[in-house]
Amino acid sequence: MMKRMGIQQNELDAKEVIIKLKDKEIIISNPSVSKVNMMGQQTYQIVGEETERSISTEPDISEDDVKTVMNQTEATEEEATEAIKKHKGDLAESILDLKS
Repeated sequence: MMKRMGIQQNELDAKEVIIKLKDKEIIISNPSVSKVNMMGQQTYQIVGEETERSISTEPDISEDDVKTVMNQTEATEEEATEAIKKHKGDLAESILDLKS
């Protein structure tokens, strides 16, 4: 009946589905995912165990980033780390801020 109406449905072998929102992620574990094509428009149906996690606004700061800022500015490790956090991971801005 669905084929006569122009609807095609395929099951996908998904392991996990992550929906990224502005301030959090919705994670669906052990999902059952169906891809539905109805008159050229693709939609997805997802059923599974839902959990949420908030998204960190802190940048990932590597040891190399801290060393780079320290070498360019003669700042301490703590000062360099704080500057990188303040400028959301932008090393150039961090260096300029510490030099001024």
